[in-house]
Amino acid sequence: MTRIAIIAALPAELKFLVRGWQHTRSNGVDLWRKSFDGSEWIAACAGAGVGASTRAFAEVEKSGEVEKMVSVGWAGALREDLAPGQAYDVSIVIDAHTGERFIAAGPPNTCWLVTNSRVADATEKKRLASTYEAALVDMEAAAVARLAKMRGIPFYCIKGISDGYSDQLPDFNRFISPDGQFKLTRFVVFALLHPRYWHALIRMGENSRKAARNIAQSVLDFLDEPG
Repeated sequence: MTRIAIIAALPAELKFLVRGWQHTRSNGVDLWRKSFDGSEWIAACAGAGVGASTRAFAEVEKSGEVEKMVSVGWAGALREDLAPGQAYDVSIVIDAHTGERFIAAGPPNTCWLVTNSRVADATEKKRLASTYEAALVDMEAAAVARLAKMRGIPFYCIKGISDGYSDQLPDFNRFISPDGQFKLTRFVVFALLHPRYWHALIRMGENSRKAARNIAQSVLDFLDEPG
């Protein structure tokens, strides 16, 4: 059986992709499966960051070897010309912690992405853009790319932009637990008490939903390609 793994951070990033797929949960990891014609697509998410992505893929591997690995999800823009809500193929993934660079097997000479250990605010985005000449920033892709490289599995990366280069947003890091879980209730209370962020958060919500739709379409286009 041909198995393709799709690793994200949050269920909302996969919402439009996995509709109708079989859903299970194991060891804190959400899993969705779709099987047909001797093939299986399996999507997984366990939270934000390197550790969560590693846990997600460990659960995927329990049911068999993987032939292709795809990192998907939301990312922040590191350039003004990249439109929030759009999805982009990534050709190079850079680990900001180690400096490693991983080549994605998709279309060449597309976006470069840098994986950071924290959610990047506007100031951090400027630093990352200058240091790595990347177009996007996330918290997971480098971990997934490393796992794929260790196993000799082709790696692909498709990211949708949730927030623009200069968007002024709250510090989301304070709402992410050490194991990568987003503390939604605590964040909602914070947001309600800070109306100066309302407009930006509403815009981010709209962009994130649009990005999730475009990620789903891009992934399905990729999965439906011959071979």
